Amino acid sequence: MKTIAFFNNKGGVGKTSLVYHLSWMFRDLGLRTLAIDLDPQANLTSMFLREDRLEKIWQDENRPLSIMKAIRPIMKGLGDIEIPEIERCDDSIGVIAGDLGFSRFEDKLSDAWPRCLEGDESSFRIVSSLYRIIVSGAESMDADMALIDLGPNLGAINRAVLISAQYIAVPLAADLYSLQGLRNLGPTLRRWREEWWERRKKNPEPSLQIPEGKMEPIGYIVLQHAMRGDKPAKAFGRWMERIPDEYSISVLDEPAQNIKDAANDPHCLALLKNYRSLMPLAMEARKPMFFLTPADGAIGAHTAAVKDCYADIKRLAGSIARKCGIPASGKDQIR
Repeated sequence: MKTIAFFNNKGGVGKTSLVYHLSWMFRDLGLRTLAIDLDPQANLTSMFLREDRLEKIWQDENRPLSIMKAIRPIMKGLGDIEIPEIERCDDSIGVIAGDLGFSRFEDKLSDAWPRCLEGDESSFRIVSSLYRIIVSGAESMDADMALIDLGPNLGAINRAVLISAQYIAVPLAADLYSLQGLRNLGPTLRRWREEWWERRKKNPEPSLQIPEGKMEPIGYIVLQHAMRGDKPAKAFGRWMERIPDEYSISVLDEPAQNIKDAANDPHCLALLKNYRSLMPLAMEARKPMFFLTPADGAIGAHTAAVKDCYADIKRLAGSIARKCGIPASGKDQIR
């Protein structure tokens, strides 16, 4: 089972939409996926589930159907994690529902992090709790992969999630803010990795399942870049030219590649077009953009856009699969 986090500390770059659409694409390619909503805003959960189901999940103050069920014993100081509830959207897609109350876990994680250096077992149980929830959730549905959505910050929750991930994909927009995000992201990931490896040595309980802290960046995805014909508009193209070198320097800690076209960068997983006109239809139909039909209002130019969207997301799924060593399966080969 592979764990892949989609993360950038800049918001508004399409992390949630990517996890949602890739979950459905991998399902269409014959793979079983667990989507995990660890962003306290819980937007991924609202994309997967209808309002009547969301109301049931969030109406009880104990939140027995969201991520809060799994961490409740730790939050109360009464025990270890519980097996998370999995919302089944399909035979091959499960979701661990997010919760606005999840942000309360930040303080607990922040306090436990330094105490791991003292070899405190309870602190290791707290810091590793999200990793063990991910693993137990994936095992319960025999998932091939876990796709994780996080909020746009560099706080204690995201640190605990990212050390739990084997791979990290970085969504970007072609703008100054995304470049600055890369400058913050890369050094932080390296520091967290080194700090966790130092702490791992002090784990006093060998039977406790704790994350390796691999956190391997597999590449970046440029989302919603403005297009003129088949080329980015000039204002956006200026920033896109700087992404390959910035990613190499800041995230990979390697020399600049002197590549001025992200499309030719081996670290670029995809350049996705702007399918903004399809998203309202997809939200209304409660399905991915690439599954829209004329009955959903996808007519005229939208018909071609739906086909293009399917091809784009399939190529992205193929790139991710190759980077993460995910084998092809089912009715269609991942290319």
